Amino acid sequence: MARIRVKSSQTRCAILLIVLLIGGDAAYADAFEDSVSALNTRSFDDKLVAAQVLGALDDDRVEAVLSALIDGKLYIERRTEFVVYAQRLDSGGYQLTDVISGEDLAEVGRRGAKKISVNNKLRRQLRSILAGRQLNHPDSEVREAAVLAIVNAGDIALRPLLTERVSREEDDGVRRALALADVVFALTEANNEMLLKAIAASESYLHPAVRTRLTLLRDSEEQPSDVRAAATQALTTLVDRQSRYQLVETLFFGLSLGSILALAAIGLSITFGIMGVINMAHGELMMLGAYTTYVVQLLMPDAIEYSLFVALPAAFLVSGLVGVGIERGVVRFLYGRPLETLLATFGVSLILQQAVRSIFSPLNRSVLSPDWMSGSWEIAQGLSITYNRLYIFFFALAVFAALLTLLQRTRLGLEVRAVTQNRQMARAMGIRSTRVDVLAFGLGSGIAGIAGVALSQLTNVGPNLGQGYIVDSFMVVVFGGVGNLWGTLVGGLSLGVVNKILEPAAGAVVAKILVLIFIIFFIQRRPQGLFPQKGRAAEG
Repeated sequence: MARIRVKSSQTRCAILLIVLLIGGDAAYADAFEDSVSALNTRSFDDKLVAAQVLGALDDDRVEAVLSALIDGKLYIERRTEFVVYAQRLDSGGYQLTDVISGEDLAEVGRRGAKKISVNNKLRRQLRSILAGRQLNHPDSEVREAAVLAIVNAGDIALRPLLTERVSREEDDGVRRALALADVVFALTEANNEMLLKAIAASESYLHPAVRTRLTLLRDSEEQPSDVRAAATQALTTLVDRQSRYQLVETLFFGLSLGSILALAAIGLSITFGIMGVINMAHGELMMLGAYTTYVVQLLMPDAIEYSLFVALPAAFLVSGLVGVGIERGVVRFLYGRPLETLLATFGVSLILQQAVRSIFSPLNRSVLSPDWMSGSWEIAQGLSITYNRLYIFFFALAVFAALLTLLQRTRLGLEVRAVTQNRQMARAMGIRSTRVDVLAFGLGSGIAGIAGVALSQLTNVGPNLGQGYIVDSFMVVVFGGVGNLWGTLVGGLSLGVVNKILEPAAGAVVAKILVLIFIIFFIQRRPQGLFPQKGRAAEG
């Protein structure tokens, strides 16, 4: 269908309004094309009129056009003056797509297309128009996001639309967002009595828009003293509540970091704490577990939701087998010489890093998180906990419980403890110490691989992933008590909480330095850590 180009933007906007007044399906079809063409104008006011006409149309293409305009992806093809989508190419040119039909058009050079400009005011108005359309979306999350977008934009003209939506809305989350919008817009009332009621209701909301409105009321010389006093009191209440919530979130992040440190150190507590081997390749075994997760997701791209359940045993086997190879090839010749195991395993760590660089390249790899680990759990307004860190916290506790049960309730655990306390006596009792050494080292290495799976959900996977945790892992083991699993857990959680409490005041780097200084002084007073071993193991 041929497109008619009207040069006057004001004329085009007038035509659009007339077309909508006439009505009819054909009129709406023409209105979409004409209103898109009307965006080709220098006047921001005319662009707004065209966008408002688009927002009133019942057409699935409208949201894509408005979103592209907001994101700066709507262009004018210079040759035809048509409005098109444009994707920037590496060559500097553009791949054009027809807005009307959605068909790909020809590629043009850098000067072949001109962006339709928008300013901040128009961008806010466009977001409001887009949000107004999304209020009737079947997905409740989309409706909630639309209400919050209107609140953030402060578009009070859409307040009647939100008020009308309240009686028809059934989702609790959207209804809370609508209540928030009502409070925010009520804080602009001229009637003092209604304004005071809105201020009293605002104490239940920690949204930034509420605090902004209250601050304006508090600082306004035109407002009566009772309104300013009420706004001041409401702000004080909100600040106090936010401080309490921030403390809760800080403690949670500290426990989350502590669980990661404990998970990384649990395997090391076996190889170092029980076997006396300073394994500097422990971080690289964690790295192998993270890369195993990456490979598993490459092999099952259509089943990301279940990839972690496959990656966990796979990472345990991969890192465990590599650990067995390290023990058989290097460590078994160095038992009783901890400093030499440090140097030997440091060399192994360099070999593993280079091997990964050669296979996967030095670039970081991104591991996807399943949907059930994405998002956050909103406990209260202004207080939320991310699911991935919550799951990792409980996962670390589960791994700790499983390992503790293994060492305390199984024959392998009994043999490990026997060899640790008195290797010669254990051999005299018929225990094959060589087999115990292999299994214990493989177990510790496998747990390091599991820790790598957890880390892949929090950070990018790269050859240097393990280097950021190896020193912290040793600190946790030494602080908690060498060879004591309970000490490893308590030490990891304690150091994580202390680190997160210090970070806001001292910064991340200084916080780590302060924790290290604390551990140095603590070890000088208690060389055996929080939970020292007892009996023959302590004497050895």
